[in-house]
Amino acid sequence: MKAIKTNMAPAAIGPYSQAIEANGMVFLSGQLPINPQTGEMPEGIEAQTRQSLTNARAILTEAGLTMSDVVKTTVLLADIADFAAMNSVYSEFFSEPFPARSAFAVRDVPKGALVEIECIAVKR
Repeated sequence: MKAIKTNMAPAAIGPYSQAIEANGMVFLSGQLPINPQTGEMPEGIEAQTRQSLTNARAILTEAGLTMSDVVKTTVLLADIADFAAMNSVYSEFFSEPFPARSAFAVRDVPKGALVEIECIAVKR
């Protein structure tokens, strides 16, 4: 196992790694929409989705991967009514064949975020 870490994504806010590589797979922890340079979150579901996926892309880049290597994502939403808006931005980051995905609303997302996104990628 190997921990993946980059300053281009926010640091972990607890006892976990940004990502772990194991047996050719890279498991990204859920990415909050925190701008790593400012420590702030943008407003609105579209901007937060974009920031979460930008953070995920930065970690994948550090691991030598791209968004096209992602095989599975999980999207946590503070409000399921934001699904369509999140999905619109999400589609800007992925192309066919799209990764498998689960998306659901949760009671709260850490730090009051509207979205958190985790990914699993495979080295080819």
